[in-house]
Amino acid sequence: MNDRKSKLSSIFAIMVIFLSMSMLVSERMICENVVKIGLGLTGFGVFFSFLGIIFFFDKGLLAMGNILFVSGLSLTIGLKSTLQFFMKRQNFKGTISFGSGFFFVVIGWPIIGMILESYGFIVLFSGFWPTLAVFLQKIPILGWVFQQPYIRSLFDRYRGKRVPV
Repeated sequence: MNDRKSKLSSIFAIMVIFLSMSMLVSERMICENVVKIGLGLTGFGVFFSFLGIIFFFDKGLLAMGNILFVSGLSLTIGLKSTLQFFMKRQNFKGTISFGSGFFFVVIGWPIIGMILESYGFIVLFSGFWPTLAVFLQKIPILGWVFQQPYIRSLFDRYRGKRVPV
């Protein structure tokens, strides 16, 4: 009877160790999968916004694009980082503009909403343009276009600015 209890306790200990190890592995995999889902949602958000513009500022597609974009952004970089990004003092103008543009899209004024959202997007993500410029210059075929002197001078003008990455 005592031998049976020791076997059961050792099996139980092995199961606990195995489950804790698998939880660590699955937690890391969940984290990676959440980022992948976030990138997918962000991509679909951009796609739906593009379709909304193509279909003469369809408010349903634009609202869906906005929701997917913001939810994808929050899944990609995390909820805390997203809130910190939108609540920075230097980003208030862009946040208010983007939020009011979203509100105008939802209530049925998509052209005014998209103008406000575009301005807010440019203000919010203006720190990412230098990083985007370097990325575009390294793309094999398009990189040649972006390395031309006229376009390169535009990129070099903004390269010294702050980069929030």
